[in-house]
Amino acid sequence: MIEVHPRLFVGTQVEYESRVRQESGWAIVQACKEPYHRDAVGYTTPMPLKGHPEYFIARRDSRLCLNLLDAPDPAEIPAEVMDAAVAFIHECLMAGGRVFLHCQMGMSRSPSIAMLYLGTHTDRLPADSFDAALAKFSDIYPPFSPRLGVLGFLRDRWASRGEGLG
Repeated sequence: MIEVHPRLFVGTQVEYESRVRQESGWAIVQACKEPYHRDAVGYTTPMPLKGHPEYFIARRDSRLCLNLLDAPDPAEIPAEVMDAAVAFIHECLMAGGRVFLHCQMGMSRSPSIAMLYLGTHTDRLPADSFDAALAKFSDIYPPFSPRLGVLGFLRDRWASRGEGLG
């Protein structure tokens, strides 16, 4: 569990289950489908039904449960999921809360969302170069090891930075 920005922490599912879940006062972004999105929405099939209003995003009080797979193709990373997570983090931090952002291993999806947050709402990452931003974020969060799909999504989002990351 690493604090990547004041009151914004990134970690693993184990850290959530063993520590954060037991503490009050956290806003949680669960960037993994299993078991959190499935439990929140209540489906028993491998995926919720297409067209379900919470197909990608289920908000439950101070938890945001995402149907986000670590897909190999950037086109399979839904921008609306990433944008909703960044907006939720911003909302919670602006209200003075603490946010814990996790996926299963804390290496790809959750730190990628944190990197987007830092790139969108802070000046902690270089705006002009994705590679420089990636290197800087890797210094802030050393376990960062995005899979190809998420990495491609981030690279594409940084390239369109002139239109805003969010």
